[in-house]
Amino acid sequence: MYPKPKDPAAFDSYFRGTHMPLVKKMPGLKAHSFGPSTGPDGGEGPYFWIFVGTWDSKDALGAALSSPEGQAAVADIPNYSPDAPTIAVIDATEG
Repeated sequence: MYPKPKDPAAFDSYFRGTHMPLVKKMPGLKAHSFGPSTGPDGGEGPYFWIFVGTWDSKDALGAALSSPEGQAAVADIPNYSPDAPTIAVIDATEG
């Protein structure tokens, strides 16, 4: 979850064109979604942009982040977001 950048259009372009190709190479990534975020009323929300990635488990996520591909994706973050994103790991229950 990313804070609002100084140049939202540049963030969007870089994220889609440069960062996501790196993320898609991370081992075990089963599904993903991303995009700008708003509040329930359509106004500005607490985060500008949210990325959601799905792995089989927390261990699989850890392995992906530790891989060369994961390290490359993490190292790329300052290239489009000088402010670090907030990261949350959800142990999801579907139903």
